Parts: sequence; structure tokens; C-alpha cells
Amino acid sequence: MRPGLSVELPFCLRQVKKAFWIHTNGEVWEVKVKTYMAKPEEIKREWYLIDAKGKTLGRLASEIAKILRGKHKPIYTPHLDCGDYVVVINADKIKVTGKKLTDKIYYRHSGYMGGLKEIPLQRMLAEHPERVIELAVKGMLPKNRLGRKMFKKLKVYAGEEHPHQAQKPKKLEI
Repeated sequence: MRPGLSVELPFCLRQVKKAFWIHTNGEVWEVKVKTYMAKPEEIKREWYLIDAKGKTLGRLASEIAKILRGKHKPIYTPHLDCGDYVVVINADKIKVTGKKLTDKIYYRHSGYMGGLKEIPLQRMLAEHPERVIELAVKGMLPKNRLGRKMFKKLKVYAGEEHPHQAQKPKKLEI
């Protein structure tokens, strides 16, 4: 409605929670508002290549999670996997802020009594640099069947080389 134009809606229209369009001459038209829901056959998957060299871990992980979920696409549908494939290279050259290198600890448990293992970030980066990015992204995805399916589209490599050249991934700057 244009500013300065006030049209009193009939009582029956004020109670209904629907979208209406009011013409300047006072006519009231109902507008059908439907949320778009993508169908599985409409979803097209892209491949993206991200260089993690010098990038902050959390900021990088949140962008990767957004691409894996498909939130960057206009056809995003929450109950479908609309995301794209992401290839991350140079995982061993990521950056962390503050004292996280020594203070951040990853925990895992064997299931037996006294089986709690603690691994500091510094040692994890030295032994398994891919796992650091994988765990950060996994924590930002849904904790259900769909989240596990999205996580499988993430490919992380410590060095510059990766076996996904045939998919022709698009380089993505973050």
C-alpha cells in the first residue's frame, strides 16, 4: 500500500491471516502466497573448491556448512538436501585465533571405563589436519539423517592435490 493511503478493511478481512492487495480505488484482491518447495529432480549439484590457506577455522566452517546445506541457493528447502559438493584443500594451513592452538581440546571416548581420550588442536593439526575442518563443519550441520547425507559431500585434503579434477570444481573465494 502506498504511504498516506489508508483503506479500512472490512471486519471479515481483518480476522483472516492471508495476504491481500488493495488497489488505489479501494478494491481488495486476495493474493495467493505459496512457499516454494523444491523437488528432488529440480536440484542441480555443483562442485566448489575452497583453499583454506590462511583462513580462520570457524568462519571457513560456517561458509562451508552453508554451501553443504544449500542455503546459498534460492530454491533452498529445509527438508531436502539441496546443497553442493565442497572440496577443501590446504587444510593443514588454516588459522585459529587466540590460544586455541594449545587450549582447544578434542574429546572422544572408547566406550570403556577410563577410555576418554583428549587431543589438543595443535596435535590434531599435526596428525590429522583434515579432521579439524571436518569436525568444525559437522558441528554446524543438522544432527539427523539429512545432516549425515550433507556431510558426505564434504571432501577435505591436507595438501594442494585432490582427486576431483574430473568434476571441474569452481574456485570459491571466502
